[in-house]
Amino acid sequence: MSVTSSRTIQVEFSGDVSSEVLTSSLVNNVSPAEYDILTLVSGPNTITPPVVSGIVITGLTIIPPSGNTSIITLKGVAGDTGIPLHLTDPSSLSLDPTFVSLVLDVASDIIGARLIWS
Repeated sequence: MSVTSSRTIQVEFSGDVSSEVLTSSLVNNVSPAEYDILTLVSGPNTITPPVVSGIVITGLTIIPPSGNTSIITLKGVAGDTGIPLHLTDPSSLSLDPTFVSLVLDVASDIIGARLIWS
């Protein structure tokens, strides 16, 4: 059985400037359609994609819990400086099919972080 996925990002401005930008990823006809709820422990957490024959990972959306107060830093490997992510807003990443892993370094434990693989 195959699953099709796509991701859409919408940015909307209002006030002195009124504008909308809507962009979509390419459709992935062999998506894993996996939704994980994790506890991220203090320090580096290596995140690897689901491995299933015949699927291709093209996107990852990271959704911290709504009350999160712990800093989350996205890294390629544990030693990188990384990029701090918003404490509670979702982050959607487009991934090359050669993607192997990434690191989410957290300041303190985060219970209920959601990862959506597409």
